[in-house]
Amino acid sequence: MTRPGVFGALTQEHREQLMTLAREVSFETGERIFNEGGRADRFWIIHTGTVALDVHVPGRQAAVIETLGAGRLLGWSALVPPCHWHMGAEAASPVRAYEFDAEAVREMCVEDPALDHELCTYVTGVIARRLRSARVRLLDLYAPHGAGEVP
Repeated sequence: MTRPGVFGALTQEHREQLMTLAREVSFETGERIFNEGGRADRFWIIHTGTVALDVHVPGRQAAVIETLGAGRLLGWSALVPPCHWHMGAEAASPVRAYEFDAEAVREMCVEDPALDHELCTYVTGVIARRLRSARVRLLDLYAPHGAGEVP
């Protein structure tokens, strides 16, 4: 059976290595996990529940870009300098997650280039998917009908 999300992208050895740094946490429905622009010093792998990612839209309510569930990485910004949140996050349901200190993970990656490669490859894919989701969602919300269609 293939594991979903980040765990599926890592070898068993690297999953086990990463999990030595994990701390179990939980968030209640409606709890703000982080805000866009803040300092990003940790990240999470969602175990159960859902988290809504949002972006600030001046003069309007924050726009929900994507909803993340089990196995998904929350907080890639903590792994990529300058380590500031590019979006905000709020628990859309009760959430249980594994929390990681980003500095400790970055140090582990320096010591193990293969882990670094696997994690960077996965995070790059996450960034690309989230950028596309943000573009599509913002066009859906604010562009004239058909403005976002690709020829």
